[in-house]
Amino acid sequence: MRRDTFLKSMAVLAAAGALPLSARAAANLKMMIPANPGGGWDGTGRALGKALIDAKAADTVQYENKGGAAGVIGLAQFVNAAKGDPNAMLITGAVMVGGIITGKPAVSLDKATPIARITSEYNVFVVPADSPLKTMKDVVAQMQKDPGSVKWGGGSRGSTEHICASMLAGKVGVDPKKVNYVAFRGGGEATAAILGGNVTVGGSGYSEFAEYITAGKMRAIGVTSEKRLPNINVPTMREQGFDVVLGNWRAVYGAPGITAEQRAALTEMVVKATKSKSWAESLEKNGWTPAVLTGKAFDEFVDNEFSSLRGVMHLAGML
Repeated sequence: MRRDTFLKSMAVLAAAGALPLSARAAANLKMMIPANPGGGWDGTGRALGKALIDAKAADTVQYENKGGAAGVIGLAQFVNAAKGDPNAMLITGAVMVGGIITGKPAVSLDKATPIARITSEYNVFVVPADSPLKTMKDVVAQMQKDPGSVKWGGGSRGSTEHICASMLAGKVGVDPKKVNYVAFRGGGEATAAILGGNVTVGGSGYSEFAEYITAGKMRAIGVTSEKRLPNINVPTMREQGFDVVLGNWRAVYGAPGITAEQRAALTEMVVKATKSKSWAESLEKNGWTPAVLTGKAFDEFVDNEFSSLRGVMHLAGML
C-alpha cells in the first residue's frame, strides 16, 4: 500500500473512533466546568486536564467556566453547543444531581453522554478562626435555640453541603425548612464569605479549605465521612453524635450525540489520565478518593444516585 493511501486510511479510522487511543493522535479537548473558578469542580477539571496532557491522552485542553444553579446552567450550554463533538467534556457530580432534583430544569444529565466517575470526597464544615462556636455541638446548640441565627454557606441549592445541613437539622429536632442556607455560585465566593464572617458555618470539600485550615484562618469542626480521613485530623459528624454521612462524587460526561466508538475513546482517555503520576499527585494533594467507574456500571450508579439522593432530600425536608 502506498504511504499516502495508508495515512489517509488511518485518518479516516481515527476520525471514526475505530482506532485505539494509542494509534490516534492526541486530541485537542474542550472542557466545560459548570462552576465559577476556585471551587471543587474547577479544581477537579483542571487537575484532570493536566493529567490528560501529562498522560499524552490529549495535546491541549481548553477550559470554560459557566457557574450557577448547581451546574445546570453550564450543563444546558454544553448540551446545546457541543452536540456530536467527540472532543467535548463536562465535569459533573453529586451536586448537579441534587440541583436537578430540586430545580427540575428542562435539560437534565440524561441529555449528555456518561463517561466516567473519577473521584469521591466528603464535605468538611468549618467556622472562622475567631468564631465563638468552637465545635459542631456548639453549632447544633445555637441552631436548636434559634435556627435562623446559624447561617450556613456553601454551593448551590441541592448541593451535598446543603443536604448535610438539612440532614443535621432533622437529626437534632430542628425543622429542616428553617435552615438558613446561603448558596454561592463558586467555591471562591463561599471561601470569601467564611473568611469575612458573613456566614456562620461553611461547607465544601476539604481541598477547598485546606490552606486556610492549615494557616489557622478556619477551624474544621466536622467531616461527613464514616471514618476520619487519612492525614486529616477532623472529627466525623458521626463520632460527635450526629448521624450525617454523605459523599460527594465527581465525574466526566461527553457531548450528546456522539457514537459508541467516540464514547469508548473518551473513556479510554480519562482512564489513562487517572493512571498518571499527575493525577495521583492531585488525589494526594486534595484529599480526593479515587473512584473510577465506567460503562454500564457508571450508568447504573448515576440512576441509583438520582433515586437515593431524592430520598435523602425528601427525608431532610428539602422537597
